[in-house]
Amino acid sequence: MNFDKEFDASGLACPLPIVKTKKSLADMAGGQVLRVVATDPGSVADMAAFAEQTGHALLSSGQEGGKYVFLLKKKG
Repeated sequence: MNFDKEFDASGLACPLPIVKTKKSLADMAGGQVLRVVATDPGSVADMAAFAEQTGHALLSSGQEGGKYVFLLKKKG
């Protein structure tokens, strides 16, 4: 899937992946897609909760090469 921006949160522990994802989304236009790569296993549940609480769409959540990869679509 195509994305407009990528943020690599590898090596960051909770809550930093979510905090920095929020900052990355702030610079984007509504409807754009952010790809987030993380190594923290807690980021799976955190990203789902973040999307639900903020209204951004979690388009996909999976693993690639031992890392967690998420695609978030900014609301608006």
